[in-house]
Amino acid sequence: MFRCIVLVPSYNSGLLLRSTVSAVLAVWPDVVVVTDGSTDGSDRTLDDMLPAHAGLKILHLAQNGGKGHAVLQGALWALQAGYTHVLTMDADGQHPTQAVPDFIALSRSAPQALVLGVPVFGPEAPALRVWGRKLSNILIGMETGGAVKDCLFGFRVYPLKPLVTVLQASRFMRGFDFDPEVAARMVWQGVPALNKPAAVQYFNAAEGGISHFHYVRDNTRLVFMHLRLLFAWARRVCCGKPLSSS
Repeated sequence: MFRCIVLVPSYNSGLLLRSTVSAVLAVWPDVVVVTDGSTDGSDRTLDDMLPAHAGLKILHLAQNGGKGHAVLQGALWALQAGYTHVLTMDADGQHPTQAVPDFIALSRSAPQALVLGVPVFGPEAPALRVWGRKLSNILIGMETGGAVKDCLFGFRVYPLKPLVTVLQASRFMRGFDFDPEVAARMVWQGVPALNKPAAVQYFNAAEGGISHFHYVRDNTRLVFMHLRLLFAWARRVCCGKPLSSS
């Protein structure tokens, strides 16, 4: 039986968290929000929505552990609750809530697959962010035999069991290294990857836009992540193992 829930990790997302969750609930009834040690009060802005939405669940984590940690906690809860898949999306309103039903429908048609969003940027997207991800995508394409078209976009549908297995097998993938590395390692474990375009909307500061990405710290984290993956990729090539299940 296929059961999918939308998983929204959130850290200090401000008013955007409520608007994002409201938009998701308008198109999909099952949502789990993981507030990852938030200190801005946004972790309580959804409480009054619970009585009207039986499918809404909120998990409060006491300390900030990073996006990957929040996704793992939400995935473990969803697995125990009987769900088979999670669609992950950011709390900052950038991901297209209107595309949620289409992504879940694609996942339902191929439940063994990882459904990856490929971002379609609008003119408001910061050029530095758009061009900065190109190198990561070149590397991830090599590391996965071309299976993963975009490694940094967090709008995805994961089959729960392989997601949890991959995350629990490593002490990494807990911060901004989560999205690229988990996709690569799931592909290496034989999970097929389907890539589907999805629009991205960026908000500026006046519109409430929030980013917790720190260019030095998190780009350094991504560099070390790709070094791990390249080392593992080289070992797989030497051992004759497939880089992609597609």
